[in-house]
Amino acid sequence: MNTLQNKVAVITGANSGIGLATAKLFLENGAKVVLAGRRADALAEVTKELTGEFTTFVGDVSKDEDNIQLIKTATDVYGKIDILYLNAGIAPVVPTTDISAAHYNEVFDVNVKAPMLTVKEALPYINDGGSILFTSSIVNQKGFEGLAVYSASKGALRSYTKVLTNEVKTRGIRVNTIAPGPIETPIYGKMGLPGEVVEEMGKGFAQAVPLGRFGKAEEIATTALFLASDAASFINGIEIEVDGGLSQI
Repeated sequence: MNTLQNKVAVITGANSGIGLATAKLFLENGAKVVLAGRRADALAEVTKELTGEFTTFVGDVSKDEDNIQLIKTATDVYGKIDILYLNAGIAPVVPTTDISAAHYNEVFDVNVKAPMLTVKEALPYINDGGSILFTSSIVNQKGFEGLAVYSASKGALRSYTKVLTNEVKTRGIRVNTIAPGPIETPIYGKMGLPGEVVEEMGKGFAQAVPLGRFGKAEEIATTALFLASDAASFINGIEIEVDGGLSQI
């Protein structure tokens, strides 16, 4: 499989879940991959399983200097970038009555500011005809309780991607967004909720999905592979829901 032969891809949030599954698939398809994540130990562990040409970067996307250094590392190693997949995100649950400035800033720093500033740093190094991908969420279409700030951040990200699509059109760079529904990833364990609450929430989500199950990180990865490849050469500016139909009914 050489769908991305010799393409250089930068993937954030690659410690686990969707980012890691996508990195594996990109490597299997011939890409050279920069895996970025916050936890050095996690990156060191997961990369033991990887084959192909890759490098890792440890950094926190909420920190401006780390985003700058990520792009510097990628270009120092590989020169140019063909695929930029800004996947890192957080989804802490806080009801509207408990929203604080700290909660708002944390979510928006990671989910909105970080991708915007990383794109700014990366654009001079992205090859014309390249691909920029974002992970959004169906929460910008559905009103799930306790996710007001998270939903707002993903709505803001979607608005930004529309503008970006227009701004890079003269370079032939395609900009697309993947909006997962409930996916079996570690993000549910990072919501700051008791385990039994997360389990019950998960059952509710699964029952609401027309296909009757959670999706798998690999099912998002195959979507990312398609959008990053030449097979999607005339697909631009879209947000594609990968949610088993949850957002459609």
